[in-house]
Amino acid sequence: MQNLNFPPYSFRFKNSENKVAIFDAIRKKFIQLTPEEWVRQHVIQFLLQDKKYSTSYINVEKVIKINGLTKRYDAVVFKPDGKIFLLVECKAPEVAITQQVFDQIARYNMVLEADYLMVTNGLNHYFCRMDYEKKEYQFLRTLPDFPSV
Repeated sequence: MQNLNFPPYSFRFKNSENKVAIFDAIRKKFIQLTPEEWVRQHVIQFLLQDKKYSTSYINVEKVIKINGLTKRYDAVVFKPDGKIFLLVECKAPEVAITQQVFDQIARYNMVLEADYLMVTNGLNHYFCRMDYEKKEYQFLRTLPDFPSV
């Protein structure tokens, strides 16, 4: 897999039926390794190791309903009160981060109402803080620390 714009992390892999799988520390199982999954696993390690977010507050690849359609978010980080602190959208490295990608996470966030958004293709990362009163988002240099209980 291609090198990404993250610090180096240690991953567990296994081969099965000529397919490579990577261990997901949140879902506690091996997941088929695709370019997007490679990015997702780096994001998870970034949240755990660099941002020191707790595994107990992170959720990966869950179904949500948006306008009657079934969609899947890549990752969310919950606050201790159950509200969503961070919504993450991952793309494969060859997928450009375009307005369409921001529109996608914005649609998901109309339902989820996260405080922060992260959009990444593993090479380029964008972090935003939501301002619901002004109905806008502000770009940030990085994600904030996890809110204390």
